[in-house]
Amino acid sequence: MATHLLTRTSDTGKPAVSPHPEIRLVQARLHEVCGPARRTFAIWLAGQMSGTVLWISPAWEPDRLNPEGMLPWVDPSRFLFVTPRRSEDLLWCMEEALRSGAVPLVVGDIPGLPGLTAVRRMHLAAETGAGLASSPEQAPLGMVLTPGDGGAQGIESRWHMTPMHKDRARRWRLERRRARTQPQKAWTMTREQGAQVELTPVRG
Repeated sequence: MATHLLTRTSDTGKPAVSPHPEIRLVQARLHEVCGPARRTFAIWLAGQMSGTVLWISPAWEPDRLNPEGMLPWVDPSRFLFVTPRRSEDLLWCMEEALRSGAVPLVVGDIPGLPGLTAVRRMHLAAETGAGLASSPEQAPLGMVLTPGDGGAQGIESRWHMTPMHKDRARRWRLERRRARTQPQKAWTMTREQGAQVELTPVRG
């Protein structure tokens, strides 16, 4: 099934970003994405949204997003990159950005798991930012990209994405491992050159 363009739906009274009918990320909350292709998931979601994307990652991390690799998914000019030099500033930057309500998507590409207190603070900050956003549909969405299988406590949802490429076929396995209002589920995600992303449910 081909993905639809961005729609915004209600989940317990809150707007949500929905790049596919079965994939909904509630705004004004913090979500977690883990797995080897976690950055691909974030870039895909950014491409389904509008407005500025704030991408926060450590200054000591050598890996950086490649603009040419981003182009099939999203316009790189929409991204603002922040690279704090101290580990404690990573989550602080996320919290302040969410609280401001100035950008619709705040991504923290972090080297470990945030603590429960930090997650709760970011939820509260995102809720505050939603009240300052230009409209309810522009309420900020927070996303932490965590290594391995993730496991942050208190997040709204957890997604895992891993590549399954074969020859020229670009494929991934996408899993919804945790969500407050939706069951666990897995899809095979494919993207042909110049074509939209397609998601096929994994049976069994």
